[in-house]
Amino acid sequence: MNKHYPVNGAGLGLRRSLLEPLRDLDADAVDFMEVAPENWIGLGGRLGKQFRAYTERYPFVCHGLSLSIGSADPLDWSLLADIRDFIREHNIRCFSEHLSYCSDHGHLYDLMPIPFTEEAARYTADRICQVQDFLGQRIALENVSYYAAPQQQMREIDFLNAVLEESDCLLLLDVNNIHVNSVNHRYDPVEFLHALPGHRIAYAHVAGHFNEAEDLLVDTHGSAVIDPVWALLDEAYRHFGVLPTLLERDFNIPPLVELLAEVSHIQTLQQAHLPSPPSRRGDTFAGLMRR
Repeated sequence: MNKHYPVNGAGLGLRRSLLEPLRDLDADAVDFMEVAPENWIGLGGRLGKQFRAYTERYPFVCHGLSLSIGSADPLDWSLLADIRDFIREHNIRCFSEHLSYCSDHGHLYDLMPIPFTEEAARYTADRICQVQDFLGQRIALENVSYYAAPQQQMREIDFLNAVLEESDCLLLLDVNNIHVNSVNHRYDPVEFLHALPGHRIAYAHVAGHFNEAEDLLVDTHGSAVIDPVWALLDEAYRHFGVLPTLLERDFNIPPLVELLAEVSHIQTLQQAHLPSPPSRRGDTFAGLMRR
């Protein structure tokens, strides 16, 4: 894989319920892990020690839940200070968030769509720049699933690319969200994928979703990844090269063997797109000739 990525290989989201099951995991089964910092900041005692054992063993990235980057509310500088300390304490390789908002004079407990307008793109990019200056590093923003597009003046892809370009931030490529949105909003997922700036991709997410109806998919992270999403991930590797990719599973967590089978499938897809090692037949022949 390209060395500019913060991590490499196939990753898994670490949940508290997985602390014990993953304790004796084979080192080759998972290449990196991800947590939501809000769920681990300030955690002490037994759980804190268990978490520290994981961050000392695996490369980690963070995927935030509460930054609310597109909100009209002021940025939460206290939270950002905690995140900055958390990144330093656990040697976190990358911090990402959702290109959405989750607060409006209080927490909404959901990820709401930012209006696809030029004004909102500039406003959001400015807030991203403030966060990056405060943390002293570029952050990655995830393309999110959405179910309504209020005040839409731009296509989703144009809005996303405008925010990324103006803020000079990175992209957390969520492949499942592209699939979900392509069904719900009737666009070509491959065309959307190809229009993304590959040089900005930090890593990728893959996950399952729920079929509410034939034309309504809901991003849940509560089921197995389906074949069309695997195919879209495969196309991402073909188009951009092999990307570090993390499996998200937030609830309905299956037996560990099933979970790791999906991580292994990521690794299999990645290996299929890596260059084959050069043949050593010529070296062997040359060695024989020198004898």
